[in-house]
Formats: sequence, C-alpha cells, structure tokens
Amino acid sequence: MSAMTGSGRRGLTRIERLFAVLADPARGERTVVAVLLGYVALWTLYGVIAKGSQDIHADMSEQFALGRELALGYPKHPPLAMAVVRAWFAVFPTADWAYYLLAMVNVGLALWIAWRLCARFLDGEKRVLGLALLTLVPFFNFHGLKFNVNTVLLPLWAATTLWFLRSFETRRVLDAALAGLGAAAAMYGKYWSIFLLLGLGIAALVDRRRAAYFGSPAPWVTIAVGALALAPHVAWLIANDFAPFSYAIVLHGAGSFASTMGAALGYLAGSVAYVAVPLVIVAVVARPSRAAVKDMAWPSSPARRLAATAFWTVLLMPALIAPLTGLRLVSLWSMSAFALLPVMLLSSPLVAIARRDAVGVLALAVAFPFVMVAIAPAIAFAIHSAGPAPATAHGSLLAQPIEQLWRETTDRPLRVFSGFDELTDGASFYMPSHPRAVHVLDGTASAAMEERIARDGIALLCPARSSVAAADWCAKAALARARCSPPGKQIEVEVSRRYLGVEGKPARYLLVAIPPRQPQASPSAREPLAHCIARHLTAAE
Repeated sequence: MSAMTGSGRRGLTRIERLFAVLADPARGERTVVAVLLGYVALWTLYGVIAKGSQDIHADMSEQFALGRELALGYPKHPPLAMAVVRAWFAVFPTADWAYYLLAMVNVGLALWIAWRLCARFLDGEKRVLGLALLTLVPFFNFHGLKFNVNTVLLPLWAATTLWFLRSFETRRVLDAALAGLGAAAAMYGKYWSIFLLLGLGIAALVDRRRAAYFGSPAPWVTIAVGALALAPHVAWLIANDFAPFSYAIVLHGAGSFASTMGAALGYLAGSVAYVAVPLVIVAVVARPSRAAVKDMAWPSSPARRLAATAFWTVLLMPALIAPLTGLRLVSLWSMSAFALLPVMLLSSPLVAIARRDAVGVLALAVAFPFVMVAIAPAIAFAIHSAGPAPATAHGSLLAQPIEQLWRETTDRPLRVFSGFDELTDGASFYMPSHPRAVHVLDGTASAAMEERIARDGIALLCPARSSVAAADWCAKAALARARCSPPGKQIEVEVSRRYLGVEGKPARYLLVAIPPRQPQASPSAREPLAHCIARHLTAAE
C-alpha cells in the first residue's frame, strides 16, 4: 500500500510540475505542443485498438472514395474534407491507423488553436485548466476519431473565431483577411458554418464598439477576402443546381413545426450533455456565486462580452431558426461551437479555482486517455461480440476476393467498382487498386458513367440470398447487368470477421466481374443496356 501511495505521490508531483510549466508564459507554448502530440498519439492508439474489430466508418470511406477525383463540390457536401483526405493519403498509406491519425491531428490542431484563443482571456493557470476541460469533451476524442465534414470544422471554427476577435480588437488588416479566409474554409467544410458567420456578424453588430469596427477597413477586408475565396464553389453550386442543398433538404428538412421544435430542444439538451463534464467540474471546484454565474453568462467587460455574444449566438441561433425552416437539428452538429467554452467558464474574475483543484483536473485529463487505451481491447471485443453491421465488418475482408476475381477475368486494371450501400466505398478503400466507387446498382447511372463502364469494365458486390429487400434487389441488378454485358465471371464467397480468436457472424456475398466491352462494328444493333437490364429484372421478379 505504501509503495502504491508513493507511486501516486510521484505521479501527482509530475502533474504539478507539468501544470507549472504549462502555466509559465516562457515555457508553456513549447510544452503544450509536446503535450498535444502525446494526446494525439494516445487517442490514435485508442482508435486503432478499440476499432480493430471493425472497418473505418462509412463517412470516412465515402470521403476517401470521393477524394479520388477532386472537384469544387460534391452532391452531398462541399469539398474540403475530401481534399484533406486526398492530400493526407498522398503521403500516408491507406490504412485504418493512418485515418485515425488524421482525425486526431485535426483534433490536436483544434485544441492548440483553442489554447491560443484562451490566451486572450485567461491567465496561465486558468488557461491550462481550460485546455484540460476541453480534452474531457467527447468531441475532442471519441467523436473526433471519425474524421468527416463535422469534425473538420473543429479547427476551422476555432481559428475563424480567433482571427475575428483579433481583427475586431486591433482592426489589423492581416487578422481581418485571415478571418475571411477562415470563414470561407469553414464554408468549404460544411454549409452548417453559415451559423458561425451569422453569429460572428451579429456579435460585431451588437457590440458597443461597432462604429469604430465598421468604420475601419477590417470588416470589409474580411467580407471581400471570404467572398473571393468562396467564389469558385458558389459558381460550382450554381452550375450544379445547388445539389448539396437538395440533399440536405431531403435528409434533414421539410419537417413539421412540432418535429423540428422537438429536434431543436433535443439539439440544445444534447449540446449541454456533451459538455456536462466541464460544467460539473467547474461547478464543483469553483462553487461560483450567483453574481459569478451571471458574469460568466453575460460579462461586463467589452472584450469578454464580445466573446460571449459570439458563443451564444453561434450555439443558439440554429435552435431559433430551425423550427421556422423545417430543419431537423442533430446535437452532434454543435461540436465545433465550443472553442470558447473555457473562456465562458473561467474568464470571469469572480471565478476563483484553487491551484490544487486545477492540478487535480489536469491529472484527470492526463489519466483519461491512458485509461481508455488500457480498456480499448475490451471495447473492441464487445463490439465484435455484439456483431457490427456488415458494412463496417466485411469491406476489408471482401477487397482481396474482388481483386482476385477481377484478375481472373481480365488483364485490364480495375478502375470502377459498385456494391451494396456502404460496402461500395468501404471495399474500395481496402482494395490496393482503389477503383472509383460508384452507385449503379440502384439504376441511377448516368450516360457518362455507362460509357466509362463500357470502356473500363466494372466489379460488383452484393449480399447473396438475402432476405432484405434492398440487398436482394442489389443481387438481381448485378446479375441482370452481367447478362447484358460481355461475358465475365461471378462467384459467391462467405466471409466472417475474426477478433481475438473469436469468429464473427458469417455472411455470403455475390461477386461479379464484368470486363470492358470490345468495340463492335455495328453498336446500333445492340439492345440498349438500360432496356436489357430492365428486361432481365422483370424476368427475375
């Protein structure tokens, strides 16, 4: 017992030393980079282990598949996440660990920017505490491990907020230009960022110093730089009939007032729940008075009130607007709005926290990722035992059989692949050739895509003998396409995922390889492909 107590005391002494170094203006900046690198490494290790019994998330494989052909926009989302993934995997191998590393580098960058943001409002010790509190928010670890259009906003919103606050206070043209670039980058990440832009704009308009700000070049530089940077994507949107907006309306819009109001309340409640740990910790260690709580929520000093206005408008505006527009909110979307959370909780001079308590919070923050790494194998085994969905369990297992069947069918490289639902992008990520993932088994292939398939051939993947109507349709569509195409090969394979020696639930899949179509002397005599497929599908029913 005494040895354990001595070990604990030595550990606490190290945490106290770390706290002192981080709070030191001369040494803190360099030390925080090292600390965040360790944070990134630990949570990447956690992701690799805890998710080792499944493939990468469908959002991640979709981004990789789309990023294989860069564009100014895509049918669902703006292009930034896809471009980042493309650039990352131009350097790193296409492996799960590399994707989780990208996700956590993104989180680490967001935390570093939040650290810089806190420097404007918090002294050394409160700044350390604020960073520690953010690392206890799931957005910066568990959810951050899924790199997608939501998490890519974490550093972008933090940076844009930092540059906006700087430009408002200093009127410097460089900060104003950076704020415009950050705003445009956020919009390139996800259109949800319109709430960031509106929130920051409202914060500037209601501030008492607005006349000086709008009388300077700063806001107009921000607007001009942002508009110029965003112009290419706006042109793409116009040329493509605002396709991502149509997708968003179909997926999250056109709800009744009652349903959208309920979703808005759920958004607010969920957002609070996500940051409950920092809220509880501050309530316990600071025991703020009523006056302190009031000053936390609505500060008296101009600089802090500007930050508070920006925080509240960005966070609350979606819940106010959504019921009026039919938009159904999801609380997870608030993840990028909390870079100012430490400022809101700790910047009031009426909030005092003992150094001993602050060191204890830092100790908790340091211990948390180590504990999660230790229990990660149990988490992975629990997921494996529960049986993850086939799309997240079998894509990597099917990559090799698909590639092998293709090599047995033709000596041409595999360039186009289609499958069932999320397996399309998932299997493509794990194939060494990384063929373009397309969705043609639902009958939506364009004329240009059919020409490409005729030129390059295609490999198809569907569940075999499935009782699920959509999966059964996939198999019928694949066989119909095969009958209307040059002779290829088809097989059925059974796969199951093994983890820690335990076999998962097996599943059977139909694999079809259709080679490129050979040029014919009289193509007009050939039955149109769409008619042929429709005829065979009708016969199969």
